[in-house]
Amino acid sequence: MKKLTFLFIVLASSLLCYAQNPQWAIYNMSNSGLPYNYVNSIAIDGSGTKWIGTWVVGATNAGGLAKFDGTNWTVYNKSNSNLPNDTISSIAIEGNGTKWIATAGGLAKFDGTNWTVYDTTNSGLPDNSVNSIAIEGNGAKWIGTWGGGLAKFDGTNWTVYNTTNSGLPDNYVESIDIDGNGNKWIGTLRGGLAQFDGTNWTVYNNSNSGLPYNWIFSIAIDESVNKWIATGDGLTKFDGTNWTVYNTKNSDLPGNNVWSIAIDGSDTKWIGTWGGGIAKFDGTNWTVYNTTNSDLPGNDVWSIALDKNGTKWIGTGYGLAAFNENGLPSDVKENMLSNYNVSVFPNHASDYLKIEQSEANISYAEIINLQGQVIKTQRILGNQCTLNLTNVSAGVYILKLYTNNGFVVKKLIKQ
Repeated sequence: MKKLTFLFIVLASSLLCYAQNPQWAIYNMSNSGLPYNYVNSIAIDGSGTKWIGTWVVGATNAGGLAKFDGTNWTVYNKSNSNLPNDTISSIAIEGNGTKWIATAGGLAKFDGTNWTVYDTTNSGLPDNSVNSIAIEGNGAKWIGTWGGGLAKFDGTNWTVYNTTNSGLPDNYVESIDIDGNGNKWIGTLRGGLAQFDGTNWTVYNNSNSGLPYNWIFSIAIDESVNKWIATGDGLTKFDGTNWTVYNTKNSDLPGNNVWSIAIDGSDTKWIGTWGGGIAKFDGTNWTVYNTTNSDLPGNDVWSIALDKNGTKWIGTGYGLAAFNENGLPSDVKENMLSNYNVSVFPNHASDYLKIEQSEANISYAEIINLQGQVIKTQRILGNQCTLNLTNVSAGVYILKLYTNNGFVVKKLIKQ
């Protein structure tokens, strides 16, 4: 028996480190260096490092910008850096790695060492509340403000576009994207969607087009140059001529208040909603992930970014989630919980195994054999659960129990 126990410990340690990774990992203020649980923006640099902007709600000392390299967290805020405000709306990264950070107190440039802050007192920025930023191929920055319109900054000169001097339909600029032809697509709070080619403006709104709503939260452009537009009343696809609207009535979109969109390498759309979780749409089929059927920590999805491994980094009001349908890669660290009050019995088990926890934090269980293969997965709801083991062969297994804060490992012997 001692030999069997030793074999289990050795193999279990190897499995936990290398063989089997879960689909989800959750980072929040209680289990990581994340400075605040409202994750409003995410950008990933060329080395795979995540830059995470948090949104400070109310009077708090928390928040700011977090850098996460997969192991270490570094937090930048007003108290320890030249970041002008701890509320981060958007992050864009240049090819040379320089970060441009939109905050509620101005625009910050950070090259990894030095900070440069642009505000209404030292630049042509028309308003200090910066809401969105996109970087053109020639390096020009396009900056959306909350009330001051749109600004272009080429590194030296500032040009401001607003409702008085241009065709911009609203001075509250929520989102910006730039297509392969250099056209700027600008989403506004009340004026709908604007296209700007550098000379001419075209405005689309709910009275002159198929756009269902004039509040545009996010814009993404796919490989066919279709524009995918997140609005307050559904998701809209615009191919340059035709408009297609997806909502809760005509599709499996889980919520009409769409806040974020990202498009992966297979041209699949990942859509974050307010209250409905996140949806995957491949053009035909919808798959929805929410707090009921997955480990998504919150159904309000504010931001989505995709890394080179196909992992989705999802910002919610309850922390940051990493999700990969094929299993998280080894560089996405899990958090193993050493002191978690859970009872598993009987062990040795025959046909059934009971799991009891003092708090209903465990969301699902995996049974893993000593070759690292997951042979059974089951959702767990509430404080008590029973696993049916009738189809599990006799032997020694790893029982892995997942919570929003990490995971718990138990040895399981099936008779």
